[in-house]
Amino acid sequence: MRDKHLFAAVLLVVVLLSSLCSSAIPQGTPSNTQAPATTSSAPAKAPAAKATSPTSAPSAADIAAAKASRQVWVNLDSGIYHKGGRWYGKTKNGKFMSADDAKKAGYKPAKRD
Repeated sequence: MRDKHLFAAVLLVVVLLSSLCSSAIPQGTPSNTQAPATTSSAPAKAPAAKATSPTSAPSAADIAAAKASRQVWVNLDSGIYHKGGRWYGKTKNGKFMSADDAKKAGYKPAKRD
């Protein structure tokens, strides 16, 4: 309970500070200015395979069609795929694919489905 109150207080402070900062910008000043680019000798790293944007939640018809074609639901955040059960088509960041493709991509099967 104490953690919830602390979180709420911190969130309130952040919201208040952001509103104060945005209202402190003069009217004639563009708000979309960018910071100057920094030069770096290190090459930019490619994003990891699991760093994909969340997919939209599949509809009930999509889930039924995927089950009928024996596809699995891959949770892209955890690296686990589900053949059915509670999390099939329900996780925030996931997609349907064949079980063979999921195994080849390095995803592991769920222990409980």
